[in-house]
Amino acid sequence: MSSPSVPVVTDNAYLTLHYRLASLDGEDIVSTFNENPATLQFGQGQLAPFLEACLLGLPEGAHQTFELSPEKAFGERSDELVQRISRATLEENSSMDEDYRVGDLVDFAAPGGGRFAGILRAIDDDGAIFDFNHPLAGQTLKFEVKIIGIL
Repeated sequence: MSSPSVPVVTDNAYLTLHYRLASLDGEDIVSTFNENPATLQFGQGQLAPFLEACLLGLPEGAHQTFELSPEKAFGERSDELVQRISRATLEENSSMDEDYRVGDLVDFAAPGGGRFAGILRAIDDDGAIFDFNHPLAGQTLKFEVKIIGIL
């Protein structure tokens, strides 16, 4: 008589889990450990693909922490993604009725109907400088996960 096998995370699994994404010094970016666990379907974009890759093959009950270098997380920062936007472009592609302040995340219309966002770094009468890098680009992160259930 064989014992039942422990389920493992596959690319089409439904998961109930606790997870925590934190800076290398331990500051939480997001965590479910002090609240209800998350339930999600693997591969549906509820977690970033690089986080899902950490989970593949883990057994139910696993509790692990991964250290993710920038290359394995949100990428390195790129100076090319820090750009000056003219006042005309800013007015055409964002809500200029907003009172923008340095540090604000500003949403823009993209060609083809999409949206993208950048962090305002500086603004003057002629335009503004935006950083279109992901806010976590260039950072090494910790990803902690405790898999409660797998369907």
